Amino acid sequence: MKKRTLLLTLSLTVAIAMVGCGKKEAATEEPATVETVDPFGQQGEEATTEAAEEVTDEIPEGMVRSDLTNELIDASIEKQRPIAAMVDNELTALPHYGLAEADVVYEMMNSTKNGRITRLMVLVKDWEKIEQLGSIRSVRPTNILLAAEWNAVLCHDGGPFYIDPYLANDYAAHFSGTFSRVNNGKAREYTEYIVKGDLDKNFKNSKYSTEYDEFYTGPHYKFASPSSPVDLSKNSDSKDATKIELPFEHNKSNLQYNADTQTYDYYEYGKAHKDGEDDEVLTFKNVLLQSCSFHQYDENGYMIYNCLAADQEGYYITDGKAIPVTWTKLGETAVTQYFDADGNEITINTGKTYVALVPDDTWDDVVIE
Repeated sequence: MKKRTLLLTLSLTVAIAMVGCGKKEAATEEPATVETVDPFGQQGEEATTEAAEEVTDEIPEGMVRSDLTNELIDASIEKQRPIAAMVDNELTALPHYGLAEADVVYEMMNSTKNGRITRLMVLVKDWEKIEQLGSIRSVRPTNILLAAEWNAVLCHDGGPFYIDPYLANDYAAHFSGTFSRVNNGKAREYTEYIVKGDLDKNFKNSKYSTEYDEFYTGPHYKFASPSSPVDLSKNSDSKDATKIELPFEHNKSNLQYNADTQTYDYYEYGKAHKDGEDDEVLTFKNVLLQSCSFHQYDENGYMIYNCLAADQEGYYITDGKAIPVTWTKLGETAVTQYFDADGNEITINTGKTYVALVPDDTWDDVVIE
């Protein structure tokens, strides 16, 4: 039995009960399930996290490392909370704009209908740099739970009534239907984008802080030092991973390893994904795959992933290699953690990350070769 199993079992019993009804987290939830430290050093040496200690590379004056990618960013946005934008992934919505500038991209089934069509949720920390992002579409309950673990502000355009109890929680900051319309010759549902100035206006007219608030639970991923990156080839359970085929029937997502950039290029609908702004290919240093069960609400295909769970199957993939992992999320604002075969939380490489939630009934159809 892994050394964390007893704690997970107790905490998960509470967490699953909360997801079923979308209520606020119970006040009696054991705080030890999430490490709560001051990530900005306001409490002195005791606030130094293990992740920060691992990064030994020299940092230029006025710069810090992003808590989303570990890449260097301006120190002025160190405490700035990211946005999490819901982006339509139907063929008609292409080309996407601004996705190549995202820090983390989630892909997951949006409905059990229409070939289990997927939708993207893209996280951007330095959102002031956005020129055009989208197109923006509706949100689902799973996205609210995942955005919460980043303390991100959700950007969407409505959604089914199943989202209402989740959005009612204090942690669920969001902007809905308040972005710009761009005349691109398509039907109206494909014309909403976040453009420059939209987020400034939304924050100004809202109660939300642009910086992390009381629901921020600390750094999300554990990053290896850029000068000493993760080398999965040293793991006895690693395997080659130059192509990853996902069982998303509608758009046939896959990622292919680019040896020149040492990242994974994203493909869908039979071709490489290129940004509508500058034809930049959407590419990632890290790939995280999660097997996840789900509940279908109704005959229309609306659903929610059971993303509050413990010791579920997954993979971590980087630099042409993959290892099996297990993943755990213990609360609505708790971060998803990933553990290797020995039960140790993994470190990942500096760079952008792609995360796919794969329905557990198609998990065996994932191809990594």
